[in-house]
Amino acid sequence: MAEEHSKKNKPLPKAPKAYKNDAFMNAPSGRSLRILAEYFEPLERFKKYKINHTIVFFGSARIKSREESINEYEKIERMVEYSPNDDQLKVSLEKAKRQIEISRYYQDTEELSYRLTKWAMGLKKPNKFVVCSGGGPGIMEAANRGASRAKGFSMGLNISLPFEQFPNPYISPELNFEFHYFFMRKFWFAYLAKVLVIMPGGFGTLDELFEILTLIQTEKLRKKITVLIYGTDYWENIINIEKMSEYGTISVEDLDLFHYADNVDDAFDILTESLNQNYVT
Repeated sequence: MAEEHSKKNKPLPKAPKAYKNDAFMNAPSGRSLRILAEYFEPLERFKKYKINHTIVFFGSARIKSREESINEYEKIERMVEYSPNDDQLKVSLEKAKRQIEISRYYQDTEELSYRLTKWAMGLKKPNKFVVCSGGGPGIMEAANRGASRAKGFSMGLNISLPFEQFPNPYISPELNFEFHYFFMRKFWFAYLAKVLVIMPGGFGTLDELFEILTLIQTEKLRKKITVLIYGTDYWENIINIEKMSEYGTISVEDLDLFHYADNVDDAFDILTESLNQNYVT
């Protein structure tokens, strides 16, 4: 009994504070705090580094640089030489050839991002417009790479996924973010964006394009934002927005919510003219 009494008199170890209790924070009951954290933590960093305007690039994570695409093609080509009757390898070779063709969008993204960053840094308020991507590989990497090559800030709003997504090496470390919630990530894309560049992409790119267009159409985004869809030879095979107007599911005026461009020079002129008109002071 004396021993039991002695144990009772010993102080218990301190319980973890609620915000350090992983079991609570990662449970459904901690969801509201996790959501708030994905709002306030980025907000604090944006204030610290004076980030108010972004140029957002969306596009496929699967589009590789020309160098990487050629290397992959040559690797498969050598395999075909050793196994000329392997039909699966022949299919892979055709896919690799297509990757070389579409890699031009990686190169164009990098160059456009580079030019826009150099232009922004030459304004009276350097880094007034910061290139922002989804932070992963492919087109996202190309956008961050161009901004990094221009020696400007480069932002990445990454998302935790079971595949494809990891921070590319061209993001400025102080502007490298990791999100759990798609809707909080989308909020920060939309809230700061003054330009949206849509490169060829898949489901995610389409989702982001149409969400922004819907927000502009319904005036939930009241600011001036320029949406540029790059690569008509790709996009005209994927979507036909003009046909929506013909069917009356959108108005003719909605076709003015976006621009098309097929080369870096035209894209740069459209975007800088818009930014000069609406935001440069």
